[in-house]
Order: sequence, then structure tokens, then C-alpha cells
Amino acid sequence: MPASTAAVRRPLRLWPGVVLASLEVLLFLVVPLVVPDQAIFGLLGAVACGALVLAWWLFFSRAPWLERIGAAGLMVAGVIALKFVVDPSIAGAGQGRLLYILPLPLLALALVAASVAGERASINARRASLAAAILLACGAFTLIRTEGVRGAGGFDFHWRWTPTAEDRLLAKVGAESDATATALPSPIATTPASSSPVAPAAASAAAGVTSPAGLTAGKPAPPTTRPATSEPASATTRPATSEPEIARVEWPGFRGPTRDDVVPGVRIETDWAKNPPLALWRQPIGPGWSSFAVQGDLIYTQEQRGDHELVSCYNRTNGQVVWRHRDAVRFYESNGGAGPRATPTISHGRVFTFGATGIVNALDARTGALVWTRNASTEANVKVPTWAFTSSPLVVDDVVIVAAAGRLVGFDRATGSRRWLGPTHGVSYSSPHLATIDGMPQVLLLSAFGVTSVAPADGKVLWEHEWSGGAIVQPAITPEGDVLINSISMMGGVGVRRLAVSHTAAAWTAEERWTTNGLKPYFSDFVVHKAHAFGFDGNILSCINLSDGKRVWKGGRYGAGQMILLPDQDVLLVLSEEGELALVSAMPDKFTELARLPAIDGKTWNHPVLVGDVLLVRNGQEMAAFKLALAARW
Repeated sequence: MPASTAAVRRPLRLWPGVVLASLEVLLFLVVPLVVPDQAIFGLLGAVACGALVLAWWLFFSRAPWLERIGAAGLMVAGVIALKFVVDPSIAGAGQGRLLYILPLPLLALALVAASVAGERASINARRASLAAAILLACGAFTLIRTEGVRGAGGFDFHWRWTPTAEDRLLAKVGAESDATATALPSPIATTPASSSPVAPAAASAAAGVTSPAGLTAGKPAPPTTRPATSEPASATTRPATSEPEIARVEWPGFRGPTRDDVVPGVRIETDWAKNPPLALWRQPIGPGWSSFAVQGDLIYTQEQRGDHELVSCYNRTNGQVVWRHRDAVRFYESNGGAGPRATPTISHGRVFTFGATGIVNALDARTGALVWTRNASTEANVKVPTWAFTSSPLVVDDVVIVAAAGRLVGFDRATGSRRWLGPTHGVSYSSPHLATIDGMPQVLLLSAFGVTSVAPADGKVLWEHEWSGGAIVQPAITPEGDVLINSISMMGGVGVRRLAVSHTAAAWTAEERWTTNGLKPYFSDFVVHKAHAFGFDGNILSCINLSDGKRVWKGGRYGAGQMILLPDQDVLLVLSEEGELALVSAMPDKFTELARLPAIDGKTWNHPVLVGDVLLVRNGQEMAAFKLALAARW
């Protein structure tokens, strides 16, 4: 054998590559099984091992330089080419960046496997096997899609050709006509029309309302939004009016009457072995991370169905549709999926909604007829954020307030005209929060800047506190009137800070009392109870003492779940990311889970709702109602 050939055929140094590849498999497969809420670290570890495998191949493998450079170059070319042939959910993962990272572990495994298999083969055969293995590894990514990320890290992978939950829903309902649904009694009383900005007939015409008889009142759409339609349940429903009388609203919107997930006056049976929640109904629903607003026998939510974003009204008793309003827009991003993120708000006989692309609607709560519509993106001069507009509308007196990214916008409740604009403070995925601090009502917003407080009537800034990072969850108010805020980073929650806020005739002040990393909420909200805060530290429940911020206990794995506090019996009602219901003691002595059972299928980030003994839950594919057994009176 010639000397040159002998040099080419010298044995590869395979053991480092084999060890790294084995470690990669262990990290990717075993970590999610052992610690499911830390799956992201298994993925990151596998990526790191993949990078080390590439370094081994380039610098320590002893392969001929033509093979080293050729294999690495083919990897780069293959990944770049993938952008044009993979499913959009893969192409857009991690805002398009993960496509250049996710293939690395699989490519590394293919490289090691081909090197081991081709060690004793001819030069040409070994090179062919390397090229084939790399191309097959790249090709594998054309066969899969993802339904987004999990709060614990990692992705929901599926075969590309399998239908999504939304595909199955659309195939099931087909050309479903909501106009055939049965009208239901509504608790909302109305007064005669007076000075509505859109007269009842005009509102019906603008919304393209179709009666059961098939008569269309009109088709023109308001110039401030894209085409919209409202589909009433029956001709017996009445048109929108200017200022309906105020009727009792049990759950007016996001996180309840005071946006704090606290439900006083309710005690439930906690022994679910004897008295489990009774399923009243369950129905498929379009994707979206909206929760519910409830008034009487009507429940309201938002969802996506194909190319239309919907505001949907359902019967609380049986889950049947009452009416739907449609806007011809669709938002999608790979991590969170399709659909609106905000929750409707009920006020003065109207339902106020904020869509993922910026559409703000005022709808008649009984009929779904369009009263007015605006686009907050245009009004605030901001672009649609990466993960869409997520703010649930807040109604304070005669002003409807939404957060257009990090900028508050106030609209006139009756006419929809813009009343004021708040300062621009980067991106925010939090919602405006009403609080009375030092005797003065004010609206708080967490953003990339920190926290900003404004007067609800005119948007005038009262005070601000800087804590840069980002925000998704809501602030909280302590019994003493202090403000609890949080901050996040790209890797998750950073911590919680307590602010002492006060004012004199001259100015407001907001001083830091303490900052803790004992509770690090990311997009799961926390609650305050008996001088403690309970929430998700990452994906594990945690309790901190409000006097100093120190952690008292940590336990219970529920993914990126949400919760409701029942303060009268010191109980947390938790809805896990996997769609499970759990009861946890809201006491500072230790973590205690009282009960746990499955409720709905699929990734669940939506907030649960409890009205009396009826619990409403939903996610991006299913919604359900449960009757909870009430505890004996105390």
C-alpha cells in the first residue's frame, strides 16, 4: 500500500465521539423522564454535546481534512436548505433561530454513527456514508411539525402529516352555521338606544349580521378594522344599545372581579376520592390562550378557527354556542401557536375584547352585534409583538384600557374614540391592573421597563419603578398596600420585588423593600394570602413570606399551570399544564397536595374560572365545565 494511502487510512480516533454521542442521548431522553419540568436542560445539554461532537470531528478525529471540512460544510448547507422545506412550525421555532440549533444533536449522532460504520470501509464508501447520514438527518426534520413549546422546556413534536387539533375541529364543524343555534335567556337588561356612535341598525349592518331567515342587514365593514361578522343565535335577540343598564357580573374578565384569582365565599369538598368534580360538559374549541368571562348563563371567550379570530359566547349550562363574532385575521407563531391571547371583559352590557393583531371590539353581550371597533396597534403606533397582543381589556368608569405592547391606550367606553395614550416602555405581555394605592385608584402595567402607574381617567403617569427585563404576569397588592412586581428574562422568571408606594402633595414615591429569587414566576400568575405569596417558581409551586421575601417551601410539579385561591378554606385550586386539576393547601407550614385528577387533554396555559360551584377550564383544543361539591356550611 502506498504511503499516501496509508496516511489516509489511519484509524479514526472514535472514542471521544462515541462517548459524547452516548451522553447526548442520555441527556435528551432520560432528563425529561426523570425531571419533566427541567426538560429544557436535557435539550440544551444535547445541543452542547452536539457542538462538542462537531469540535471532535474537526480537530481530534484524525479524519482526512477533506472529510472533516466536507462533512461540516454539508451540515451547514443542509440546515440552510431546511428553511425552505420544513413545516412552518419548525421554520419559525424560537423566532426562526432554533432551526439552526435543533438539528445539531441529530446531525452529531449521524456523524458519529457513519464514522463508526465506515471505519473499515473504503475511502469512497466512508465518504458516501457520511454524506448519506447527514442528508438523512436533515431530511428527518421535513417529516415533523411542532405544536409549540412547553413551559418546562422542549417541544411537542408530531408527524408532519397528522392533523392539528384545529384541523380536526374545522373538519368536524365543516360549514357550521351558528345562526341555527338556540337563543338563551340573558341576565343583561338594556335601555332604549340614545347616542350610540353606531346606531343599532348600522351596527348590525357593519357587522354583517345574518338573521335565521337569511336576510343580511348590510355588509360594509368599519374602516378601522378588517372585515368582521357577528352571527346571532336567534332573531329574538335585540340589537346593541348605547348604555345598557348595569347587571351583576359574576366573573367580569381576566382572573376575576379584581384580577387576582381570589374567590372568597366559596368552600368546596377537598376529598375528591369521595366527592370528585362532576363533568357537566366538554366541547372542542379553537386554539387560543384566552380564559372566560361569565355573566349569568353566558360565558365568553376568544378562539381561532381557520382564517378568522372569534369572540364566542357559549351557554354555561351545556356548552352550546349562543353567538360568535368573527374578524378576518389570523395570528400564528411557532412557540405559542395560533389564536388570540387575551380574555374578554364584560361591562355595562357589552363585551370588550382585544385580538392578537390589535383589534379592539365592543360587542353587545346578548347578541354579539358590533358596537364599535378600533385597532390598538394603529392607535398606539406600535407593531404586533413577537407573541402577539395579549392584554385583557380593563374597564374603569367610562374608559376601556388595553396594553398595546408596553403602551397603555384608553378608549371611550361608549364611542371607542381614543381618550389617551400612556408612555412607550418597550414590550409587555401583561395586562393593565386596577389598584387603589394610598387611597387613589390607578392602573398599573408591568413592562420591559419595570412598572408604570397611570391615572385611569387621562393616562397621566403617577409613578414608575424601573426593573428591566420583561413581564407577562400581573402585579399583586399586599394587605398593607404595597405592590409586588416581577421580572423575567429569556430563560424564565428572575424574581419578585416588593415596593412601598406612597405620595405627598408634591409627588409619588416607590421604594424597594426587598427583592427575592425564592419565587420566580414566568407566565404563571401568583396569589397573595395571609402574609404569603403562592406561585410557580419555574414549574414548581413555591411559597414566600411577604415580610422579607424568603422562601418558606417549594414542592409539587404542575408545569406552567395556573391557580385560583379559595381564601375561606386556605386552598389553592391548580390547573396544571397537562390539564390536571389539583388541590393544594395554601398554608405556609409545608407543601401539601390534597387531591389531583385529570380534567382536559392538551397543553393548558389558560386561567381557570370558578363561579359558585361551577369550574370552567379550557386550553387550545378543548373546554369543559365541572360541578364541584360544596362543603357543608361552617
